Amino acid sequence: MGKTSIEWTDASWNPIVGCTEISPGCANCYAARLAATRLRNTPQYKNLATMTLDKGDVELKDRKPRWTGEVRNVFGIDPKVLEEPLHWRKPRRIFVCDMGDLFHESVDAVDIAKIFLVMRDCPQHTFQVLTKRADRMLRFMRSDFVGEPIGPSQEIKFPLPNVWLGVSVENQHFANERIPLLLATPAAVRWISAEPLLGPIECSFIGRGLTEVVMHRKDTSDPKIDWVVAGGESGPSARPMYLQWARSLRDQCLTAGVPFFFKQWGQFLPEYQSPLPGTPYPRRAVLATTDCSVSPAQHYFKLGKKAAGRLLDGREWNEFPK
Repeated sequence: MGKTSIEWTDASWNPIVGCTEISPGCANCYAARLAATRLRNTPQYKNLATMTLDKGDVELKDRKPRWTGEVRNVFGIDPKVLEEPLHWRKPRRIFVCDMGDLFHESVDAVDIAKIFLVMRDCPQHTFQVLTKRADRMLRFMRSDFVGEPIGPSQEIKFPLPNVWLGVSVENQHFANERIPLLLATPAAVRWISAEPLLGPIECSFIGRGLTEVVMHRKDTSDPKIDWVVAGGESGPSARPMYLQWARSLRDQCLTAGVPFFFKQWGQFLPEYQSPLPGTPYPRRAVLATTDCSVSPAQHYFKLGKKAAGRLLDGREWNEFPK
């Protein structure tokens, strides 16, 4: 378990590392970039990712991070990794497998069950699980897993009250694909991460409003989305997140009474949005892109993640499920 700069969590725990790309949100994966650069000589990440040039790219600066496809069971090599949360007495939010995907098809169900046993035995912590493989998560969570390699008495009854299950949804297509699977999955808290947000997620979800169908339920026993995280993409090859996309998700959450967390703008900041608190808009910012789908056209400046900050309409949005 290690410290993390991710704004919506306190720590990360990586018993499984490595992944493969399955959708557009993976194109500039920050975890692959870390594994291919800063962590490339660390034993658990060695040879898991590379920096490659896409077709048409000629300069080294255009290289993008790519997972090699290998998924590594770290606690199979070092059993202490699996036990790390057991030694943390102070309650905290823990992002599970931020350097991979717990429900990757290469991860054995027995290993997933071992990880859930640790989460079960750490009720003082809140574990935040995020996946792009909502179908496999659903199949796993719908069964009470009893695995002989773990022991016949080690039964897991789902849902675990301290485990939040979430899916990544970068645009409307993947919201339509993954959210219904999440809603069918037993979970104490269900959440979505719209980061990197690459397109609008509007109020047209399976023929009805996203707010009506997914978030807003008068019957509290009905499955619903309990939390929404949104943010733009960072890194050298980042794509812009347009202002109306972020506002739309926030406004849907406000209407439905769902906690909303705005993580970051990423590389690009819309004009008239504040950068760092207490600082004026950079006068020499270079125009990077323009959104012509709105009137008047909205200009965006490439400032970098730190300078762009995380203020949406003048304030931070740091809401969590209760």
